[in-house]
Amino acid sequence: MPEDMATKLLEESLGKIVLVKLKGGRSIRGKLQGFDQHMNLLLGEAEDVSSADKADKLGTIIVRGDNVILISPPKTG
Repeated sequence: MPEDMATKLLEESLGKIVLVKLKGGRSIRGKLQGFDQHMNLLLGEAEDVSSADKADKLGTIIVRGDNVILISPPKTG
């Protein structure tokens, strides 16, 4: 995906809940509050949803871009 297209998608996702899959198999869900050119993400109300039976509340966190495998944009409609 071209970089400007990824940036546009992230801009459209600001203030919305996104799912971020990380290296090592962890998944974090939170409200996208900001990002930079390195794909570092600022997530509010973040939860570790790696385990199907419980979600650990993390609060506001920064996710380093080099740990991100996939960012799932919010569902529309």
